[in-house]
Amino acid sequence: MSAQLSQIPRVVVVGGGITGLAAAYRLRELAAAHEMPLETILLEGCARVGGALETIRAGGYVIETGADSILSEKPPALRLVKRLGLEADIIGTQERFRRTYVVHNGRLVPIPDGFSLMAPALLRPVLRSKLFSPFGKLRMLAEPLIPRRRRRSDESLAAFVRRRLGREVLERVAQPLAGGIYTADPAMLSVAATMPRFVEMERRYGSLIRGLKAAARFNRAAREASGARWSLFVSFTNGIAQLTDTLAMRLGNSVRCRAHVTGLERQTPAARTRRRAWRLRLEDDLSVEADAIVCTIPAYAAAPLLRPHSETLAAMLEELEYTSAATVNVAFRETDFASVPQSFGFVVPAVERRKIIAGSFSSFKYSGRAPSGMVLARVFLGGALQQEMMALDDSELLAAASEEFAALLGVKAVATLSYVRRWPRSMPQYAVGHLQRVAAIERETARLYRFALAGAFLRGVGIPDCVQAGESAAEAIFSDFQHTA
Repeated sequence: MSAQLSQIPRVVVVGGGITGLAAAYRLRELAAAHEMPLETILLEGCARVGGALETIRAGGYVIETGADSILSEKPPALRLVKRLGLEADIIGTQERFRRTYVVHNGRLVPIPDGFSLMAPALLRPVLRSKLFSPFGKLRMLAEPLIPRRRRRSDESLAAFVRRRLGREVLERVAQPLAGGIYTADPAMLSVAATMPRFVEMERRYGSLIRGLKAAARFNRAAREASGARWSLFVSFTNGIAQLTDTLAMRLGNSVRCRAHVTGLERQTPAARTRRRAWRLRLEDDLSVEADAIVCTIPAYAAAPLLRPHSETLAAMLEELEYTSAATVNVAFRETDFASVPQSFGFVVPAVERRKIIAGSFSSFKYSGRAPSGMVLARVFLGGALQQEMMALDDSELLAAASEEFAALLGVKAVATLSYVRRWPRSMPQYAVGHLQRVAAIERETARLYRFALAGAFLRGVGIPDCVQAGESAAEAIFSDFQHTA
């Protein structure tokens, strides 16, 4: 059975995560702005849209099972929020709890004030910190004396941090923070693809410490000039899925869940006078025809669909690696803690050899996440350096999270609420040379007729990056229609 053809152009968006939803909505916006008839269909293989943005609201809790924040420094997501009319529902973090800890020798130690991911902008807090040894502190202080790297080739995050700041900063700060963001092994992670501003600081200032101080002065002046409204991270009153839920609602009946794409067929140029350029095969002998496709599913899922049309592109997509992870949401009474943790959370270095990679306190990070007197926390497990944890069943993951909370935070009580969520093959790994691979993927994709790729596996894993990717793909497809109209 084939979908009935209409006379207006049709774009099919494959994948209903934030990238696909942003792409479909942007197509709607462009069609309305240019008064151009355009049909948009979004196909999602699962029972719900939203991808890694999933919020559970129950019993007075707002539970995030995946991504929980938007980075406000990157504007694409907040621009979309404004166009959707959701600005009144944005909430910032509770700044009085804005502190992050790192596990060191089995205890929680605060990351020094002014430490930005891998390097310090302020030296006095570093000198007072118990996180680093005297030698580690001296090595950090020597960073401005380290010659800048002359070669322009990519290098791993581990090599970059070790070269500029030393082993202690790598093991005690950079690795666990990178693990929290990318669930990755820093020895394999591309510094150019994941931390480009630090690479630029070295090139421009010859020092990360000098670069961070200059950036702090610029950011302070920019905030004073603009009257910045938001904290570094923001979410929504009803949770992060308020964004994807709103997009799905605006797209209405054009969203089709449980619509798994099993194959792509190209119509020949002669046949295009009668039919559309693409035919998407679905399960149960269904199909949908399209004049253009925006594909936002993971690289490993897109590869087999594209193999009949470009063996080269399919092979490059299959080479991109992903890791799996899990989150365990737990709730405790405040009285269950020996000392209530007044912070956003903590990260766990691999050298500590523990069963978790990070923990965060949702009810301290954002207000309204838990009933009064309760603490809602999230525990992160798995990732590139702990893939063996993903072999455990849900009860064993919960037991591991509870065991680590007891050891690190003194919580002996049984959680009053628990929710385990697995994210198999969810996090793309930006290996050394990633940007060169992406450029090759984009060149090969451009050879396909009215076909665009977008997603977290290309140029950014955060919500703003995915929104930007989806909207850019939509704009490219729409521009092609305009030029051939």
